[in-house]
Amino acid sequence: MSTLSMSSHDREEFLAGVHIGVLAVGRAGEAPLTTPVWYRYDDGVVEIATAARTKKVALLRDSPEASLCVQREENPPAYVTVEGSVSIEPLPAGVVTDIAARYLGTDGAAQYAETAEDDTLLRLHVRTWRSLDFANLGG
Repeated sequence: MSTLSMSSHDREEFLAGVHIGVLAVGRAGEAPLTTPVWYRYDDGVVEIATAARTKKVALLRDSPEASLCVQREENPPAYVTVEGSVSIEPLPAGVVTDIAARYLGTDGAAQYAETAEDDTLLRLHVRTWRSLDFANLGG
């Protein structure tokens, strides 16, 4: 294991933290579509609330594979990237508020949920991990 690598526990803890994720979805004959997303992670699954009408959902219906990268931008930098299959499901009640609360707090999440057009839940089932943490360099 590289000096910069994260342990399984550390990378899962990092992914469960509050970061803006960048979701990458493949497109035939073009560069992947990348989209910043809010998410939550638990037990091998990343959940993202979105609207069914988005390009990312249309692409995932054709090819249900994606990757998500999250990073710590301040020093020392770190990142976790996960890849896996994506299931597309109806959005359960309360999920938009729960995810938004991670980023906006309780009051902001309630306001956001009132106007959000999200009606679809993307569940990325993590199969592959990549991670580095420059804090592991020490001294």
